[in-house]
Parts: sequence; structure tokens; C-alpha cells
Amino acid sequence: MSQELTILLGTAATIGFVHTILGPDHYLPFIVISKARGWNAGKTLWITALCGLGHVLGSVALGFLGIGAGIALMRLEAFESLRGDLAAWLLMAFGFTYMVWGLHRAFRNRPHSHSHTHEDGVVHAHTHTHLGPHSHVHAAPGRSVTPWVLFLIFVFGPCEPLIPILMFPAARGSVANVALVAGVFGAVTVLTMVATVMAAHYGLSRIRVRALERFGHALAGLAVLLSGGAIAFLGL
Repeated sequence: MSQELTILLGTAATIGFVHTILGPDHYLPFIVISKARGWNAGKTLWITALCGLGHVLGSVALGFLGIGAGIALMRLEAFESLRGDLAAWLLMAFGFTYMVWGLHRAFRNRPHSHSHTHEDGVVHAHTHTHLGPHSHVHAAPGRSVTPWVLFLIFVFGPCEPLIPILMFPAARGSVANVALVAGVFGAVTVLTMVATVMAAHYGLSRIRVRALERFGHALAGLAVLLSGGAIAFLGL
């Protein structure tokens, strides 16, 4: 293994980790949606990993296409920038829609009381909600499509440093070098996403704030909206 390839592989691992940690869109949507929808650890893990793979493979495919077709790096970067803007706005649209649905659900779930009279004449009242633990979770709108919406958004989302900093320099060696560098970058990116999300998942599973549970979906949507906004307006 040449010294140049060794440096590229180390750079790929470092950039894969740093760009994931510094980009809240890589983990925040999964953390908040998982908490709001009550996903278990297994479901949270596979959804995060699947979206991470889609995120990486989209840029890898574009990079190989560009290298194979001899497309100028500047054109690829412009296209990646366009993909990034599209992904940011899609994430914001999804977050806003989810937040509105969450608010609607929260206000429908406002606690209220009912009085009951027993045969012995005793009257008592109890407070409950109609979307509490007794409701059927699978009846929640959009539950089955939420992971796939996230997946499509992440496929559109580019890994900005991958093509110009890693794949094009590696292409001066061989196709195998390009695949190896992209593989290291992708593996570190996905593993960092999964590790961050799962750490937060286990941490949040120990926290129960009943007042926030009612607005959990709305807060999750707001977090996703802000995450998309951070990409679109702050360049994170």
C-alpha cells in the first residue's frame, strides 16, 4: 500500500467521522423521530443504518459516474451543491409537515374528564385522553411511510467532501483505490451515525416527562425543521 493511499484512507476515516458529528442532520432526525414514535432499539438502528447507506451510496455512485465519464470536478461539485439544497428543503418540508400533524394530534389529545355514577350512587370522575396508551399505535397516520420518507431525503443528501477531497485524488491510482477510500469513508460515516443515534436513544429511553410526551411529535417535527434549516442557511 502506497504512502499516498495510506494518507487518503486516514483522511477518509477522519472526514467521515467529523463531517457526521458536525452535521446534525445526520443523527438528530432519527433521535427525535425515534423518541416521538416509540421505536425500539432494533428499528431505530436499521432505519438509521439504511438512511446512512443511502446517503453515502448516492455520492459514491455520482463520483464513479463522474470519474468514468470524465466529467469535470467543478460540474460534479455544482451538482452536489444542488442536491444538498434540495435535501435541506425536503428535510424542512418534512419537519414542518410532521410538526403541524404533531400539533393537531396534541390538541386532539387534550386531557379531559368524565363523570361516572355507580349502582350504589357513588359518583366519581377520571381524566383521560383519547390518544393515550389504550389507543392503537399502528393507527397513527404516516407511521409506515416515515422511515421511507427519511430514506429518500438522505439519498438526495450529498456527502460534500467525498468526491473532491477523496475520490478524485484516489482516482490517480486505480479504481480499486477509489472503492477502498469510498468504502472507508462510508463505513465510518454510517457507524458514526448509528453510534450517535443509539447512544441518544438509550439515554432518552430513561427520561419520561409526561408534559412533553403529548407534544412529542410536534417537537420532533420542529427539531427536524431546524436541522434542515441549519443546512440550508448555515451550511452545516
